[in-house]
Amino acid sequence: MPPRPSAQVSLNGGVEYITLVEAAQHVAATSKRSEKTALIAALLRQVAPAEVRAVIGLLVGEPRQGRMGVGWARLRDARVAAAAAPSMTIGELDDALTVLAATGGQGSQADREQQLVHALGRMTADEQAHLARVLGGEMRQGAQLGVVTDAVAKAAGVPAADLRRAAMLLGDLGAAAELALAGQPLGVGLSPLIGVQPMLAGTSASVADALLLTGPASVEWKLDGARVQVHRRGGEVRVYTRSLHEIGARVPEVLQAAMAIPHDEFVLDGEALGLDADGHPLKFQDTMSGGSVLRPFFFDVLHVDGRSLIDEPLQVRKSVLAQAVPSHLRLPTLDTSDAGEAERFAAAAVAAGHEGVMVKSLDSPYQAGRRGAAWRKVKPVHTLDLVVLAAEWGHGRRTGRLSNLHLGARGDEGSFVMVGKTFKGLTDELLRWQTEALLARAIGAPEAGYIQHVRPELVVEIAIDGVQRSVRYPGGVALRFARVRGYRPDKSAAEADTIEMVRSLL
Repeated sequence: MPPRPSAQVSLNGGVEYITLVEAAQHVAATSKRSEKTALIAALLRQVAPAEVRAVIGLLVGEPRQGRMGVGWARLRDARVAAAAAPSMTIGELDDALTVLAATGGQGSQADREQQLVHALGRMTADEQAHLARVLGGEMRQGAQLGVVTDAVAKAAGVPAADLRRAAMLLGDLGAAAELALAGQPLGVGLSPLIGVQPMLAGTSASVADALLLTGPASVEWKLDGARVQVHRRGGEVRVYTRSLHEIGARVPEVLQAAMAIPHDEFVLDGEALGLDADGHPLKFQDTMSGGSVLRPFFFDVLHVDGRSLIDEPLQVRKSVLAQAVPSHLRLPTLDTSDAGEAERFAAAAVAAGHEGVMVKSLDSPYQAGRRGAAWRKVKPVHTLDLVVLAAEWGHGRRTGRLSNLHLGARGDEGSFVMVGKTFKGLTDELLRWQTEALLARAIGAPEAGYIQHVRPELVVEIAIDGVQRSVRYPGGVALRFARVRGYRPDKSAAEADTIEMVRSLL
């Protein structure tokens, strides 16, 4: 096991940021979950309860301040010489990020740049690199949310199940961790107007495969919309996204629908879908771009009129939902254990312009924040033959392997246009082969220390759920949920799919 980092305390008081950075480096260096958990637990025992939320956000790459609009371009432009020795505490960094997140309005770009330069100037090279990954959304040190949750439970000496439930009902692991590490009771309940971590679904290749896992199930249309969790208490309505950001002011149609439901207090789970002038469903990105009629469709109820339902089986929740919510605001569903019947229902959903279906065990409670066998999504799979343009050196169990692939479609006159990245679907054996094959085609030294560009020669088959418009990539399109199916040694780069073909999937 890597050595446990000891806390370094600033002269200003408080644990220094370098302590967290070194802990993250040790976490990245081990592939064993138990060691990752022990390292993070040791770090959490060293910080004050008031700093716990900040620490967890920095570990998982999701600062508690939320998105701050600081991308790679701004981080690149703000590069400054690294400090010779660490001096910034975790608390000071958290305060700096709070100020950065609050800076807006005319002339704010220059102000944010100045704030960023000042903060980076107090950091060592390792601290600068860690913060760049946090703000750039590129954390890959292996401290996934499940590992951090286990570490909080270990550090606080509480059952992991109790902590997960508290985090679920508070909608925030940081809030639950603060209670646990301060020795406060975790027996919180579901309260309307406080966002709850949504239940997640695994993936099955077919409806029949899904039914083998779920048993008798509710088969529901899978919309290409935006997940919404709608809370109402009296005249107050809040709408939370999948990531628990409150967006009520941006979705007046959803607020109006909630106020029309004949109950004063409830929590509903559903999707908001954009419809065109003829009532046909729009793609996700068109739904989110605004300008369309936005309509909510609810598929679950977690609370109604003072009664929490999350521990009730789905069959009971569906019955309550049918009584509480008008039919035009509910998703079409079919309760069945018959694969043929379910397949026909799924085909009808796709024919109506939707993504596919969800298959949910009728016996399942609402396991917020969990992804397991109880809920399965089934969607038609598209595949593309793309060219590897670069790969990123891995972390944790993938240390020493080229992992995250940069994928390109064929452009004009032998050029290639990047359309996305993926590290999913790679077995250990494929990682070893891939690393050797890509290093044999390496071009120059790694960019930014970890992105290795390669000659565009290897063709890889990529499964995707679809594509969406993008300003991030030069081709104007990005892959959705890309994963590796396998390499295609039988194909040359000249036979890869074209950018026009990829765009046609829009």
